[in-house]
Amino acid sequence: MRIGGGAVVAATIAATTLGVANAQTTSDGGVHDPAIGALDDLGVFAGTECNPSEGGDCLDEPMMRWTVAVWLVRVLDGEEPPVSESVRFADVPADEWWAPHVERLAELGVTKGCRPELSHFCPHSPVTRAQAASFLVRAFELAPSAPFGFTDTGGSVHKGNINSLAAARITNGCDAWPLRYCPRDPVRPAQMASFLARALDLVPRPEAIASRYDGWVDPESSGKPWGHAVEGLLTFRGNPTRSYYGRGPVPQAPRVVWRFPDGGPMCSNSPVGGRPRIWCGSGWTGQPSVFERGGSTWLVVGAFSRNVHFLDADTGKRLLPDFRTGDIIKGSVTIDPDGYPLVYTGSRDNKYRIIAFDGEEPRELWSLDAYEAGPIQWNDDWDSAGMVIDNHLLLGGENSRFYVVRLDRGFDADGRVTVDPRVVFQTPAWDDELLAAVGRELSIENSVAVSGDTVYFANSGGLIQGWDLSGLTDDPDAVPERVFHFWTGDDVDGSLVIDAEGMIYAGIEYQRGTARSREVGQIIKLDPTKPDDPLVWSVHARGALNASGVWATPGLHRDILIVPTHTGHIYGIDTATGEVRWVKKLSGPVWPSPVVVDDVWIQGACNGWLYGFDVSDTTVEPPLLWRVNLGACIESTPAVWDGLIAVGTKGGWIYGLR
Repeated sequence: MRIGGGAVVAATIAATTLGVANAQTTSDGGVHDPAIGALDDLGVFAGTECNPSEGGDCLDEPMMRWTVAVWLVRVLDGEEPPVSESVRFADVPADEWWAPHVERLAELGVTKGCRPELSHFCPHSPVTRAQAASFLVRAFELAPSAPFGFTDTGGSVHKGNINSLAAARITNGCDAWPLRYCPRDPVRPAQMASFLARALDLVPRPEAIASRYDGWVDPESSGKPWGHAVEGLLTFRGNPTRSYYGRGPVPQAPRVVWRFPDGGPMCSNSPVGGRPRIWCGSGWTGQPSVFERGGSTWLVVGAFSRNVHFLDADTGKRLLPDFRTGDIIKGSVTIDPDGYPLVYTGSRDNKYRIIAFDGEEPRELWSLDAYEAGPIQWNDDWDSAGMVIDNHLLLGGENSRFYVVRLDRGFDADGRVTVDPRVVFQTPAWDDELLAAVGRELSIENSVAVSGDTVYFANSGGLIQGWDLSGLTDDPDAVPERVFHFWTGDDVDGSLVIDAEGMIYAGIEYQRGTARSREVGQIIKLDPTKPDDPLVWSVHARGALNASGVWATPGLHRDILIVPTHTGHIYGIDTATGEVRWVKKLSGPVWPSPVVVDDVWIQGACNGWLYGFDVSDTTVEPPLLWRVNLGACIESTPAVWDGLIAVGTKGGWIYGLR
C-alpha cells in the first residue's frame, strides 16, 4: 500500500477546501455518509462536481473515469500533481484541469487507459464496479486472493482483482445471497467513497463474511429463490435446480379475483401435422413469472394467444401492450435475474427471443432461429425455459440442440437496456447410439437445470446428460465437456430437479415400451458423482403404453418427492430410500408440476380443478384443504407470490386467485 492512512492526505489537501462534517445523504440510506464525510474533510472531492461543500449532487450518478483519476491521485500522492504540457492519452485535452491527474495515474501504473492501442483513456466513460476493483487493487497494491465466491464474476477479466478487494474487506459485494458483486453495474461516487475510505482506514472495514461457493450454482441453493436483484418467481420452478415454488402466504380459501382477458377466451390456430388446430389459454408448462418492479407486482406469461402478456398481478390488467410472436407459446418465460428489464421466451414460430420491457411497449432485441445452428432432430419449437446465470443464457430446443449464449447486457446513453448476445457453445443432444436405439424423436422439451458447475438436461429419447461449464468461468471461448450421461429408455419431457446434495430426480414417460424403460422405471434418483452406476433408486409407474408415466416435473418438499403421473396417480416418495409413502389419485391426466409453499401443495389437473393439500406431515397421505374449479383442463404450473395464485387453463384464460 502506497500510503498507510489519512494523515498525509489531511496535511496536504485539507487546507485547499473547507470540509463539512455531515456529508450529503445518498439513496443508499446514508450507509456511505461516514466515508463521504471523511473524504470531504480531506478535500478529495474538490472541483469534481461531487463535493458536498460546493453543493455537488453527483454522488448517486455513474462515476466518470476522469473523476476516479482525480480522487485516486489525491489520496495516493497527498497533493495535486504538477501541471504538464502534454498528456499521453490522445482523448485527454491537455488544457483540462484534471488532465495532470490522469497523467499521474498512468505514471503510478494504476491505468493504461481504456484502449491502449489507440492511446485512449475514455475520460467521460462511466466506471463499472469491476473496473473500480482493478483501479483500487493496483492503487493500493492489494495482495492476490483465492476465489471469494461471488456468483456473478465469472468470465470477467477483473475477477481476480474483485476477489482481492473482497479479501481485503473493502467490499462484501452488492448482495449476500446469492453472493454477488454486480461487476457490470456502474460504480457510484458514494460507493467509491466507501471503497477509498475503507482502504485508507478512515472508516471501519465491513466484517469479513464466509467465502461462498466458487462455481456456477451452489448446490445448497436448492429450494431457494434465484436472483436477489429482482424479488420474484423468475423462471419455471424458480431457480437453477428447478426447486423454488414462490413466496407465501398461500390463501386459505382461494377464490378467483381476476381473469385475463376480460372478454372472450384467447385462442389461435397452430397447425399440427399440416391440419388446423385451435389452441386456447395456456398449456404445458406455462408457468407465469411474478416479480416486483417499480413499486408494482408484475406477472409475465406466454400463452396460446401467440402473445407475451405483461400484467399487473394484483388486478390482471395490462401494464404494457402484448408482444406478438408468430405462433403459440407453450413453455414458461424467464425474467432476467440480474435486474435488466428483459424477458426470455420461445415460440412455436421457430424463434427464441430476448424482449425488453423498459419502455412504453415491449421490443425485441434478439432472436435465435431453431434452424440457424446446424442439423436438428424432430422439430423447431421452444418449450424450454432458459436459465440466466452469470451473463450466460443456457437453453435447450426441440431441435434437440443445447446452447450457451453470452449475453453482454448493458444500458445505452438514454438508459435503455441493451444486449449483444453471442452463441459461444452449442451441441447436439443426441449421439449415434441414441439415434439407433429410438430414432429421430429427440427434442429437448424440459428446462435445463444447473448444480455446481454442471448443466443437466434430458431429451425425448430418454438421454439424461450433464455438461461441465467450469471452463467458461474464466475463458469465454472454453468448450464445455459432457461429463454425465444416463439412458432411461424413454421420453423425459419434465425438467430434472436437483437437491442440495446434487442428486438428480427425473420423471419418465412410458411411450415406447423399450426393455430399458421397463428395467429403469418411471421415477428415478441419480447420483452424478457415480457416472458409471448413478441409479440410486427407481419407482415403476407404468400402465398402458403411451398413456402412462410422468409428464410433470417432480417436486421436492422436505424429505419427499411429489410426482404426478399421466394416469392421475400422484406419488409421495421418500427421497432417501425410494419408498413410496403414499399415493393420491386425481382424475388424469395430471401434467402440471406440483408447487409447495408454506406446507401447502398446490396441484392442477385436467379435470379443471385446482387443489390445495396439507403436506406438513410428509409421512401420511395429504388431506385436502380446498379446491377451486376453473372450468377447463389445467396443464400449466401455478405460480404463488404474496397471497396470489396465478394459473392458466386450456379454456382460454389466466386466473388470479386470492
